[in-house]
Amino acid sequence: MIPRSFWPRCAMSSPRHVLAAAGPVDAIALANQGESCLAWDARSGRALSPVIVWQDARSRADLAALGPGAAVLPLAVCGLPLDPYFSASKLGWLRREIPAVAEAHAAGRLHLGTTDAFFLDRLCGVFATDVATASRTGLLDLATGGWSEALCAVHGVPLASLPEIRACDAGFGRLNGVPVRASIVDQQAALLGHGCTRPGEAKMTFGTGAFLLACAGKARVHVLEGGVYDAGAALEWARRIGLIDDPATLSDHEGPTALSRGLVFVPALSGLAAPDWDRTAAPVFIGMDHATTREDMARAVLEGVAMLSARLIAGAAASGLAVQSLSIDGGLSANRYFARLLAAATGLRVEIPQMRELTALGLAELAGVDTVPIRAPRAARHRRTRPRADRRVRPRPFRGGAGQGAGMARHFRRKLIPNIAADIPPSPGWPKRYRPVRSSDAPSRPADPALPQDARAEPACAVRADRGLGLAAVEDRIRQGAADGRDGAETRGRA
Repeated sequence: MIPRSFWPRCAMSSPRHVLAAAGPVDAIALANQGESCLAWDARSGRALSPVIVWQDARSRADLAALGPGAAVLPLAVCGLPLDPYFSASKLGWLRREIPAVAEAHAAGRLHLGTTDAFFLDRLCGVFATDVATASRTGLLDLATGGWSEALCAVHGVPLASLPEIRACDAGFGRLNGVPVRASIVDQQAALLGHGCTRPGEAKMTFGTGAFLLACAGKARVHVLEGGVYDAGAALEWARRIGLIDDPATLSDHEGPTALSRGLVFVPALSGLAAPDWDRTAAPVFIGMDHATTREDMARAVLEGVAMLSARLIAGAAASGLAVQSLSIDGGLSANRYFARLLAAATGLRVEIPQMRELTALGLAELAGVDTVPIRAPRAARHRRTRPRADRRVRPRPFRGGAGQGAGMARHFRRKLIPNIAADIPPSPGWPKRYRPVRSSDAPSRPADPALPQDARAEPACAVRADRGLGLAAVEDRIRQGAADGRDGAETRGRA
């Protein structure tokens, strides 16, 4: 939550300072945080509330009070579940719980909206939002492209207080004489920045959370989106409690994964997002024993983020959209171990663009800038050139013993959330290209003296049907409470 006093003083002055320092500017494009929202006075422009950010779940009880049948209408109209992640319940909470907001509504001078609408209203005198941002509120009627009266009624949001909805590149007024040509959610801007324009092309951004966006077609509803609430946030939590000293060291992992030894972590510190939408889910370690080390637990945290991310791609395929290519950015994209594990889990070649400012690149393209030279200077003549990849991570098979699949991707798709086994060997000469290997071709590995004798009898990466625990089973334990004392290898905690 961002204090309301911050906005008038800093947020309004910063864009003007940037413009003054930049010199001549042809156009402006605006990216926003999607679901984060606030209330303000339509006449004075004064913020009437803090900004309630996308992670905030204060409206969870309000949604639960609607009853189990209430989720049918939102799914049919806006395509989103009832979850406090989206703006709708946050805006309803603001009107009900903050007296100044209720007073402004009664006086007919209330504006409600996402942060882009606030900026555009205050800086340009245009009370509007774009259709991509509107789609993240949980109030958009996908069939009409306008606000849904029925959904506004469900959440107690006055429709008259919401901004006009425009196309992302329709123009949003002027700031200091410079046209604001485009406005869009940061994640959708990054999708353009990655060069994803055809069905099956996808990007995933790893910041505080992890967000998958995949092109689904040319119709009005053309992007499939899913998220993991805790990605970088999970690593920060692990660092804070002493599991990780320096996140950079996580790139140096080699040998068997934690998953291959039955150690699983579900990074549900803020609950589980798509496809579960369960805010009551808690983070959980399963499979710990006397031999578990701090490094094992740190690796399990990283692998947990990768597995939930791969699960989103499997979910896209289950909904009818097969992801054909995956480009990633954000802090975790610099982690070689994570990128290789993600490639193996998804069965896709993972691309890491050399250009880091992909949201800005997408905004520039949306504002009409020719971005081809920026994407690939050596191939500027090709209009469809994607961002240059300084690293490409191809799917790597998981070498196992008898009965194991030829690769992790096949095993993942077969079980959805499988008992995943892998070796992540040293990688001199990065980048490295991987080819499928039959399990019969896999070289034998020396026994690990640190493992119990019965475990050394198997390949280090093997997982029998009766060993290990897949994430699906982990999630079942989360929902059932899990801490019944019967599994001494389980450690459970809440964020």
